Amino acid sequence: MTITPSLFEAFLKCPTKCWLRFTGEPRAGNTYAEWLQSEQESYRADAAKRLIANAPADACAVAPIAENLKTAKWLLAVDVPVRIEFGSSRSNEAQLCMTEHSQSLVTPATTIVESRLHAIERIPSEGRGRAAQYTPIRYIFTNKLGKHDKLLLAFDALVLSQVLGREVSLSKIIHGDNHATLKVKTSTLTSQVRRRLNKTAILLSNPNPPDLVLNRHCVECEFQARCRQRAIEKDDLSLLTSLSEKERKEFNTKGIFTVTQLSYTSRPRRRPKGLKQRRERYHHSLKALAVRENKIHIIGTAKMRIEGTPVYIDVEGLPDRDFYYLVGVRIKTGGSVVQHSFWADSPSDEGRLWQEFLSKLAEIKNPVLVHYGSFETIFLKRMQQKYGNPSNARNIMTSLESSINLLSVIFAQIYFPTYSNGLKDIARWLGFNWSAEDASGVQSIIWRSEWEQTSAPLPKEKLITYNSEDCVALEIVARIVLEACQPNEGLNSEHGNHPEVVVADNLDSKVTMWPKFNSAIEGFEAINKAARWDYQRDRIYIRTDGELRRAKKKMKRRVKRPTRVGKVVICDRPPTCVRCQNKGGLMLRTITKRLHDLRFTRSGITGWVVKYQFQVFRCKYCSEFTPWPKEFWERTMYGRNLAAFIIFETIELCVSQRSVTQSLNRLFGFQMDENVVHRLKASGAEYYEETRKGILATMVKGNLIHADETRIKLHGKIAYVWVFATFREVAYFYSETREGSLMQSALDGFKGVLVSDFYAVYDSMPCPQQKCVLHLMRDLNDAVLDNPYDEEVKGIVTAFAELLGGIVKTIDQWALKSRFLRKHLINVARFYRRISKTEHPSDSALKCRTRLEKDRDKLFTFLKHDGVPWNNNNAEHAIKAFARLRRAIEGLSTPKGIEEYLILLSVCQTCKYSGLDFLDFLRSGEKDIHGFAESRRGRRRRTHTSQPNGLPANAIPNSGDQL
Repeated sequence: MTITPSLFEAFLKCPTKCWLRFTGEPRAGNTYAEWLQSEQESYRADAAKRLIANAPADACAVAPIAENLKTAKWLLAVDVPVRIEFGSSRSNEAQLCMTEHSQSLVTPATTIVESRLHAIERIPSEGRGRAAQYTPIRYIFTNKLGKHDKLLLAFDALVLSQVLGREVSLSKIIHGDNHATLKVKTSTLTSQVRRRLNKTAILLSNPNPPDLVLNRHCVECEFQARCRQRAIEKDDLSLLTSLSEKERKEFNTKGIFTVTQLSYTSRPRRRPKGLKQRRERYHHSLKALAVRENKIHIIGTAKMRIEGTPVYIDVEGLPDRDFYYLVGVRIKTGGSVVQHSFWADSPSDEGRLWQEFLSKLAEIKNPVLVHYGSFETIFLKRMQQKYGNPSNARNIMTSLESSINLLSVIFAQIYFPTYSNGLKDIARWLGFNWSAEDASGVQSIIWRSEWEQTSAPLPKEKLITYNSEDCVALEIVARIVLEACQPNEGLNSEHGNHPEVVVADNLDSKVTMWPKFNSAIEGFEAINKAARWDYQRDRIYIRTDGELRRAKKKMKRRVKRPTRVGKVVICDRPPTCVRCQNKGGLMLRTITKRLHDLRFTRSGITGWVVKYQFQVFRCKYCSEFTPWPKEFWERTMYGRNLAAFIIFETIELCVSQRSVTQSLNRLFGFQMDENVVHRLKASGAEYYEETRKGILATMVKGNLIHADETRIKLHGKIAYVWVFATFREVAYFYSETREGSLMQSALDGFKGVLVSDFYAVYDSMPCPQQKCVLHLMRDLNDAVLDNPYDEEVKGIVTAFAELLGGIVKTIDQWALKSRFLRKHLINVARFYRRISKTEHPSDSALKCRTRLEKDRDKLFTFLKHDGVPWNNNNAEHAIKAFARLRRAIEGLSTPKGIEEYLILLSVCQTCKYSGLDFLDFLRSGEKDIHGFAESRRGRRRRTHTSQPNGLPANAIPNSGDQL
C-alpha cells in the first residue's frame, strides 16, 4: 500500500474521497475541482521557475536522488522524489478496524509513504560537527491558508526527516498572488500527521468503503455527483446540510439513519410563555418533515416588514482576495422593476463601484436593502470601513445599517422542503431556473478567472446575467417569506399560485393522551363540552341524585371548628423601653389577641389557642412602641411552633405550600390559606438571613470549603444555585448566571483549600485548590469504554488507578493526615514521568495525558494538607438536598422565592451536618446554630448529673409548654 500526498490530502477532507481515489473509482467530473487542480499545477510550475531564476545556476538541482540528500552540495532542489516505509507508532500492536458493513478484523500491511517535494532549501553546515539544515517548500496558489495546507507541508517534512534520519523542524509555504512566504514549525504537527497516516492506512486496508457522509468539501470534489446520487438513494441524513456531524451521530445511536425516519420524530409542542419572545431553535426533524411532505412548514411567528422601497442586492466577489467586483441591484417601485449592475475590473476599481452603488441608493426614496446570507452583510461593513460612509445622506445610512438578511428570517422558523437553506435550492423548488445549468458561486469564480486571463466579453456577460438572476430569485423568495410573515395575507389564499404551507404549531399531536376536540360541524364542540366530567357532575347528576346534592352542600360549607381557648395570659407592662431603656411612657390601649399555635406533647401535636391581653405603650423619649409578646410570630395571629412546623415541612420534607395548608386546616382546624403559609415562610427567611451570613463567615475563616453549582428553571429561564459546604456548615446562594462573581464575593478572604470540580471559574480563586479526583476517574473510565481497543488509554488509566488505589488504602488506615499521605508524592512524580515517556500517543491517549498534566498541581493537594478529602462528595451531598427541594418548587417560584428557600435550606442542612434537629432549632427561636448546639450539650450534661425529682437520667421532660 502506498500513501501519496494526493491520498493524504483527500483523507483530510473526506475519508470517502480518499478511498475512492485509492481504488481507482472513475471521476464523475467537477468543473471547479478540475479548475483547482489546473490552477495549482500552473502556480507550482511558475513558482519553481521563480525560485530557480533567483538562485545561482550551479547551486540548483532538479529531481535529485533521495539517497544523495545527505551528501548534496546544492542549495536549492525542486521536484524531489522521496519514499519511505511507514511503521505504526504502535509497532507491537495490531491495527484493528471494524466497519459497520463488515465484521472482519483487518490488519494493514507495510505502508509505503511517498511524496514529490515541490522544493528543498539547503543551508550548509555552519561548522564541524553541525549537519546541514533542510527546509521543505510547498506551493499553494490561494492567498489564504488553512489547517489542511499546513498538515500537507508537515507530511512533506515527516517524509524528508525519515529520509535524512533527523527531525526537520521548520518548513515554508509560498502562496498567493504576491508569492508570500510563510514559515511553519512543522515539528509541532508531526504527531497529528502520524495519527492521520495510521488512520489512512487502516482505511485503505479495508476492502469496504467508509460510511458515505456528505460535507462542505463536496462542492470541490470530483466525486460529488456520484456521492450525492447514492446519498439520495439511501435517503441519508447527511443530505441535511444544517445537521452537524455530532448531531448526526446522536441520531444514529437512536436508530435514525434516514431523512424519512427523522421526519417521523417531529412533534408539535406548545411553547412556554416565557420563551415566546426568544429566538426559535432549529428543528432538524421539522426540516425532514417538510422534505417528506414537500410542503413549507412554519413554526413560531416569523417577523419581516419592508417599510419603504425594496432593493434586492446580490454581490459577487473573490473571498480568497477579499475583492468584490460585481454588485447587482434590483429595485421594485410600484409595478415596475429596474435592474442595475456595477462592475469592477480590478481591486483599484472597488472604490468606484461602491460610490456608484451609493449614488443609485441616493436616488431611491426610503430604500430597504434585502439580501440573502452574511456575504452581503460583510460586504456592506467592509466597504464602509475602507471607503467611508456617505455624507449628508441619512436615509442611505439607515438603509445600510438596517438591511434585511432574508436567511436570518427563514432560519429556524420557515422550513422549505429542500435539503439546505441555500438560495439556489429554495428558488429552484419555487420554480425559478437559471439560464446557465452550472450556475453556482464556485462557477462564478471560474468565470471571473477566465475573464481576467482573456478579457473576453462572454465570461463577463455570464457573470452579470448570473448576478441579475440571483436578484430575481431573491425577490421571489422574499415575496413568499413576506407573505408567510403576514398571516392576514397568508400563502394559502385562493388568488395567485402559492405553494402549500403548514403551520407546525397547529399540527395534531398523535402522542397526546387527551387531544383537544376541534370540529368544523357547528354545535359539535358545544356538545363535546357538555360531556365533561365536572360539567355533568355539577350540572346534571346533582339534580337527579340526592346524595350528590347533599355531598356538594357539605363541601361548600367551610370546616369551622370551635376555637376553645386553652389558656389566658395577662402580660405585665414592661418596666423600661426596649430601645432606649428609659422608664415611663404613654399607655395607648389594652389589646386582646388569640394566638393560634401548635403544642408539642410526648404523644404528638395538637392545636392550641391562647388568649393574650397586653398593653401597648409608646415611649415619650424615642417614640418606640412596646413589642407584642414573643410568642406571636412577626405580629401575626400565629405562634412560633406553627411557623416552625410550616418551615420544617416545606424545607426538610419538601412538601408544597398548598399541601401544608390543606393538612393544617384539615388536622388542626385552622382556616388559613396559601398566602399565610407563604408569608410565614418569607418572614422565616428574613429572620434567619443573619444566620446564613454567620454560617458563611464561619466557613470563610476555616481551612476547607467544598463548592459546587447546579441549575434551576424559573419561568422559562435558567438560573443557578451555588453551594458552599464544610463538614459542619452548608450555605446556598442564588445567581442569575454561572459566572464566578458571586463565588468570589462570597468567599472573599478565604485562605484555605477549595475543593471543587473542573469548572474553570473555580480556578479564579486565589487559594490552594483540590479538584475532585472522583470526577476525573469517571471521565477516564468513559475514555476506556469509548476506546476499547486503545491500549495506550488503558495503560494510562490503569496506572492512575494503581496510584489512587494505594492512596485510598492509606486514607482508610490513617484518615486524612498529611504526615501519612506525603509519602505518595514520590509515586505521583513517578506516574507523571511514566505517562510523559509515551511517544506518538493516539488522540484519546493524548487527551487523557493532557488533562492529567494540566491539573497536576490541583489533583493531589490533599496529600499536603490535613483534613482535605480527595473528592467533592460533601458539596454533592448538599446539592442532592437542594435537588429534592427543586422537584417541588421548580418552575413555580420566583428569584426572590428561591432565595428565601435557600436561606432556610442553609439553616436546615447546617443543623443536619452539626447533628441537630432542624425543627427543634426553629422552635427555640435561636439564630446562632453553634450557640444552640452548645446549649443543648450543656443541657444534656446537666440532665445526666442532676436527675431532678428522682427521675432517671434518660427520662423525657414534659415538652407541652411553649418555647
